[in-house]
Amino acid sequence: MPKKRILSGMRPTGKLHIGHYVGALENWIKLQDEYDSYHLIADYHVLTTRLKTEDIYQDSIDMLIDWLACGLDPVKSPIFRQSQIKEHAELHLIFSMLITVNRLERNPTLKDQVRDLNIEQVIYGHLGYPVLQAADILLYKGNAVPVGEDQVPHVEISREIARKFNNQYGNVFPEPEPLLTQFARLPGLDGGAKMSKSLNNTILLSDNPETVKAKMKKAVTDPNKIRKGDPGNPDICLVFAYHKKFNSVEVPEIDAGCRSGALGCVDCKMRCAAKISTFLAPIIEKRNYYEQRLDEVADILNDGESRAKATAEATMSEVRTKMKIG
Repeated sequence: MPKKRILSGMRPTGKLHIGHYVGALENWIKLQDEYDSYHLIADYHVLTTRLKTEDIYQDSIDMLIDWLACGLDPVKSPIFRQSQIKEHAELHLIFSMLITVNRLERNPTLKDQVRDLNIEQVIYGHLGYPVLQAADILLYKGNAVPVGEDQVPHVEISREIARKFNNQYGNVFPEPEPLLTQFARLPGLDGGAKMSKSLNNTILLSDNPETVKAKMKKAVTDPNKIRKGDPGNPDICLVFAYHKKFNSVEVPEIDAGCRSGALGCVDCKMRCAAKISTFLAPIIEKRNYYEQRLDEVADILNDGESRAKATAEATMSEVRTKMKIG
């Protein structure tokens, strides 16, 4: 029985942080043995919130190197840029005829982005972001999409569009299911809901130990625990959330020490920083390998784009046949 297929991707914004790893990459790496995986560098999607394009290629390479350093295997799973597979744009155009503006305006993720980014006027492409995302997924006939909870409404739109196309023209597309990550989000160093480079509250996958220490010193903790000896509440401390991910063995000890006041915040932060750096060490070593072999990185990208192109062309040939337009 053939493996089910997944499509997963990220917008290229340069070097990734540990929140990207916990929220997505870790899951992708596990899934690449269970599924037929395709990994998308979603460079067209960058345009929904940023029209400047001069950095997109370098940002794509930096992100790709982080993917490879963390353990994505390009032999198992093609890695490719959305902009280099023109069928994404063609299928997006067709899908845009199958959904109403009112339906897209009800998308809660769009509302959150407009609020968080202080967007005054929503551009057409931003409103249609989930339609392009549906084309990304369905062009490769994805059966499932690994996402966080905030992306589930987008997957539902993809399911609706697949149904509409199949009902109108004949069966071509599966209705993809969301594959939720178990550890979906790390809070930012400032105590924000998530890590974001635009908020400057991240630890990068490429940060050396001294940088990790310096960033952790600034991390927000329980505001009522002012000095060592004060009892703290680890349940509201973001550093404790990092311990749970990167230092799970010592979590009971950290929890007890915080609550009793025996463990001070500075010691707690430095113990956490050391564990994070231990985790990052092999990633940074592999990252250095690829940074010194950029021709190899380019070859990986070219190979992935060639393989993805073949799949995309086959799907679009089927679409045109069903629609009797080609």
